[in-house]
Amino acid sequence: MKRLIQFLFNYRLLALIKKEFNQIRRDRRLAISLILPPVVQLTLFGFALSANVTNVRLGVVDDSHSPESRELIATLTESRSFRLAGYYFSVNELGDAVSRGTVDAGVVVPYDYAKDLARDRPTTVQFLLNAMNANTATISRAYAEGVIQSYNSGLRGKGSSSRVETVAGMNLARRGQVQLQPAFLYNPGLVDSWFIVTGVFGLLLILNSSLVSSAAMVREREAGTIEQLLMSPASTSEIIIAKITPLFILLCMMMLVAIAVLKLAFGVPFHGSVAFLLFGGALCILSGISIGTVIATFSKSAQQAQLTSFFVNPPLSSLSGALNPVEAMPKWLQPVTVLNPIHHFATIVRGSTLKGSGFMDLWPNFLGLLIFTAILVSLSVWRFRKQLS
Repeated sequence: MKRLIQFLFNYRLLALIKKEFNQIRRDRRLAISLILPPVVQLTLFGFALSANVTNVRLGVVDDSHSPESRELIATLTESRSFRLAGYYFSVNELGDAVSRGTVDAGVVVPYDYAKDLARDRPTTVQFLLNAMNANTATISRAYAEGVIQSYNSGLRGKGSSSRVETVAGMNLARRGQVQLQPAFLYNPGLVDSWFIVTGVFGLLLILNSSLVSSAAMVREREAGTIEQLLMSPASTSEIIIAKITPLFILLCMMMLVAIAVLKLAFGVPFHGSVAFLLFGGALCILSGISIGTVIATFSKSAQQAQLTSFFVNPPLSSLSGALNPVEAMPKWLQPVTVLNPIHHFATIVRGSTLKGSGFMDLWPNFLGLLIFTAILVSLSVWRFRKQLS
């Protein structure tokens, strides 16, 4: 233990760390890239990457021309989900508008709509959706069904026993009804940005750490300062630690700023231990720095390092479950996410912030992240030693 303390606080190592800090301070672009882009990216992704569908352009074919049909259309268009885009005289015109992209959805009210309501008989309204974007079409359908259910509740409140039916496939008459009463745990307000920003947080730590570390390593090798370090009395281990330490400290500062953005800009609750979050973030940063160091040792120029990162970072982000649920991936791809450090950190962030999970719940993810960090750091150190030799 005494030897370790003497090794970490010897004058050669402290002088090298000071030299690295001075070099980063002179490189203003590197210092700015550590703070400004992650905050901007986290904010933009949190607001832009939303699963909510609003202002869907709705075309209407009203063959009934009655107060009841106008009330139904008003109920649909008064919600934030749909926006009235225009009236059409026939279903063919509405279909052409959907195919041209003039409208995203359409509703067709039949001629006998008001008569069926007056006679307390069920009536069917046709709802057309542009399924080019299957996700938008599915969500819009769910919104429309919710609006129709609310409209039916209003009809029952007026003393009418008729209802508007949505038909999908075979319409089977049933004697009983099952009512679903959902309870939303950990996110009662269904704030979708909480899921997105907690996943983007891990992406930014890994991707920015790898990009910054690889750029710093390649730039220093191009400047020829690595050869000067070899002429110094410092050992290889001291050179490696001195290279990693300033980047690690600055990226930890970036992590603290990102945590403040999560809390202040998006109101993400912190039900669990912040220490778990910081420890997982430190491991994630070390993994990112190690990935960048390995990329830099295989690259001969900054352009080559960027191209190599292009083939490494997209699979890490897309196979992490940070932006989309792992359960939505194909069955054969889901086990691959276990080999991704971003997946483990995203699970730690969501568990510690939204669910208030403790170490007993998150230890498999901590163990996986720790193993990956140890492997990646060892690989980067081996590659860097080989490069120095």
